[in-house]
Amino acid sequence: MKLWDKGLPTDQKIDMFTVGNDRQLDLVIAKYDIQATLAHAKMLHSIDLLSDDEILNIEKELNSLSIEIEAGTFVIENQFEDVHSKIEFELTKRIGEAGKKIHTARSRNDQVLVAMHLYLKDELLQIKSLIKELSSNLLLSAEQYKETLLPGYTHLQIAMPSSFGLWFSAYAESFVDDLYFINAALKVVDQNPLGSAAGYGSSFPIDREFTTKELGFETLKYNVVAAQMSRGKSEKSTAFAMSSVAGTLSKLAMDVCLYMSQNFNFISIPAEFTTGSSIMPHKKNPDVFELIRGKCNKIQVLPYELTLLTNNLPSGYHRDLQLLKEGIIPAIQDLKASLEMTIYALKNVTVNQNILDDNKYDYLFSVDTLNELVMKGMSFRDAYIKIGLDIENGKYKPEKNTKHSHIGSINNLCLENIKEKLKQV
Repeated sequence: MKLWDKGLPTDQKIDMFTVGNDRQLDLVIAKYDIQATLAHAKMLHSIDLLSDDEILNIEKELNSLSIEIEAGTFVIENQFEDVHSKIEFELTKRIGEAGKKIHTARSRNDQVLVAMHLYLKDELLQIKSLIKELSSNLLLSAEQYKETLLPGYTHLQIAMPSSFGLWFSAYAESFVDDLYFINAALKVVDQNPLGSAAGYGSSFPIDREFTTKELGFETLKYNVVAAQMSRGKSEKSTAFAMSSVAGTLSKLAMDVCLYMSQNFNFISIPAEFTTGSSIMPHKKNPDVFELIRGKCNKIQVLPYELTLLTNNLPSGYHRDLQLLKEGIIPAIQDLKASLEMTIYALKNVTVNQNILDDNKYDYLFSVDTLNELVMKGMSFRDAYIKIGLDIENGKYKPEKNTKHSHIGSINNLCLENIKEKLKQV
């Protein structure tokens, strides 16, 4: 069954090309189509286009289908083009004529639109929750290891003293920035497009405020053409937000890979989080974090992929938009999995407490020593020359007690302030 079928046979090759992998992807949004269909049916009942008996039967069978979807027994067979035609077929088979009425005042275009808006909203909230959990854990680790010093690097050269407190909390606060993007994307997707039909509204006296309230959207996408144009924009907004998260997560994964290497030996994770080599029995490879890094780097490409799909399309529906799902749905699953694995792995990290006992890190404190001379009255330039000569002549002796007191420095991490930012966002 195809909603646009006029009784003419469709060439199988054309059918396979135009449908693509939509059936598999539609299983992900199936429950959201059920939610939207039920809200739409209730609205049709409220304006007397469905009878009391019809809405009761529709609600009962949609709830049954929802249970099947949750259990994983719902299937979209090859004779159906998508989830929308499958659900209408099932309703018609189970309750008769009433099943044929649910498409009244609706188009497949706004069915996809509203299902995707609901899906993206739900997934963004889940991503937001995972980021909150990860950031909270990072702040706990920052508190636990705030006194443990760590070499800071620029150009991958030893630079200045840092600490695990500074390192953990840096990522926690950086994720706050990513949450700003997530919240912006939520604002975009939390608008009800249902009722736009094929993109130009309907002559039926539908109640769009009813479905907005029923589906829990913050507001309507009022203009029906603007609602249609949100196809692509909502996915792209989500992709940019995900890209921001992925950038932070990729950098964190890279740090972990670097810090786990024998050359650094700053941290370690349990053996079960690593993999071995087929020929080198000593290897403990950080494959989990390497895959997180790789997946997150792929996610950072997604906004540009979606931009290229949509940037030269005029207003109105175009079949190109079907391809948006192919990028956004797998990327969401990868980002959630990457966040979950990072949360899981970093709970079990072990920190090397004695990193700076190695003499090669003595020069970390040269800037602190220079600053002490300036505080005692020497000009910065003279102090810089003196410390440089002391290092050159082997006379430099570091003082390893850091005195970084300004806001956000080693000895003043402002963890409570970062917690408050996290709470507010």
